[in-house]
Amino acid sequence: MPKLKKKALVGIVMGSDSDLPIMTETARMLQQLGVSFDIEITSAHRSPERTADYARSAAGRGLKVIVVGAGGAAHLAGVIAAETTLPVIGVPIASSPLGGTDSLFSTVQMPGGVPVATMAVGKAGAVNAAIFAAQILATSNGSLSRRLAQHKREMARAVAEKSKRLKREFRL
Repeated sequence: MPKLKKKALVGIVMGSDSDLPIMTETARMLQQLGVSFDIEITSAHRSPERTADYARSAAGRGLKVIVVGAGGAAHLAGVIAAETTLPVIGVPIASSPLGGTDSLFSTVQMPGGVPVATMAVGKAGAVNAAIFAAQILATSNGSLSRRLAQHKREMARAVAEKSKRLKREFRL
């Protein structure tokens, strides 16, 4: 019997396929945490109708949070946030000669009434966006809350192990 796909809870959206190497980090972390997602490419500038349709239909499709990665002018997260009441998390991507500062400033400077939670530029921001989305979902999901707690314990264990290896290397 084929495995049934879980209904997506998180939408991952990016402005271009060139954003995929960064936004893959969001998908991987959500998979690690057992959170279902869908993934789309749409552009605030090149496909504004597609973008608006995605945002307007997101809640009706069962999404609870949308993670948006975009570089350059990075208007995508703001456009999506303007068209939905779901939480939107922006991941600025370094895709221009400005190294992502342009994307960061565009994503973080939303007008009052159109919030976008903004993560760090690049891969760390993409990972944190997944964790933040999971934390939002975990407010009403005890199993996910426990998986997040386990993830934090695993990170702490990894740090302790690295410290032990370092001390062994220097025979301390």
